[in-house]
Amino acid sequence: MHASMYAQWFSQHSIPFTVILAYVPLAATVATTILSMVLARATLRYAETTDKSLALAREEFERQWSPELHIKLEMLSSRQTRIVVTNLARISVLLQMVQLRRLSMGVPAMRSFLNEPLVGGTTWSNDLGKHLFACTGDEYEGQIAASVTFYASGRLFRTDWFRFQVHVKHGEIVMLDPVNIAARRVNKLDDEEERELVQDVVEAAAAAGA
Repeated sequence: MHASMYAQWFSQHSIPFTVILAYVPLAATVATTILSMVLARATLRYAETTDKSLALAREEFERQWSPELHIKLEMLSSRQTRIVVTNLARISVLLQMVQLRRLSMGVPAMRSFLNEPLVGGTTWSNDLGKHLFACTGDEYEGQIAASVTFYASGRLFRTDWFRFQVHVKHGEIVMLDPVNIAARRVNKLDDEEERELVQDVVEAAAAAGA
């Protein structure tokens, strides 16, 4: 009696085996979908991490091998100054021209043509002589700027203008201090500017030979 009642209750409330079999593929699909989403998210995170690592490596490489020069004007005495150019990168460059100008002047007051190699991590310096006074005159108080043009990897570059506060009185230098570093590292010259510089260099060499 009790056995037949249990059998009847089980038959009424039990889940048919065919229904269970029908739900197995669905459960497998859901589990596969969840696993795929987890793997996709993990892959995306790995890709983002890899991209960031590559970007950092590329930035480090460009920082080390892209040309970058630092310019400094030093006061040696009341009548003597010199320019110091430091190559902060690993790549070697060939210095072509030094320019000085007042900030209020659009055209440089001084252009000195060079042909000086500068290995990465080294410094080149040269006395300015009368070049500074050609820019300032015997009486001047204000800012001047210096820039260097150079070759690197077969291309012509120019540094930004490094600014300096200078005070010249009665033909003597009272003060010469840096104002700031350049805002940009270097700027590649366009074809027209490059042709003009090459022409200037040729004319300067011809005049020196004459």
